[in-house]
Amino acid sequence: MEFCDECGSMMKTEDDVWVCGNCGYEKPRDTADEEHMTSTAAREESEVVDMSDVDDAEIGPTTTVICPECGNDRARYEMKQIRSADESETRFFTCTECGHKWREDDH
Repeated sequence: MEFCDECGSMMKTEDDVWVCGNCGYEKPRDTADEEHMTSTAAREESEVVDMSDVDDAEIGPTTTVICPECGNDRARYEMKQIRSADESETRFFTCTECGHKWREDDH
């Protein structure tokens, strides 16, 4: 990714030059400098991880919460920021009894 030296906008490539879509500024591409840039197409696909041999205590913390599927009162949880930074994290739960997964958001 390259940013314009003039206005700071993100630039795109056109043949051997970087071109700013905002102000039209152009600069030559440097292939040696671009070697450190990556593409999502270059990523390998993730593999399925077998967790059957892992002790529940190693998977993550548990909390007291009622599973909507089986009524069990314990679940493993993790929190992730999936919305904008000014909103609270989303809590993901996995029932320790039946394996049901659900999430909770603050409203």
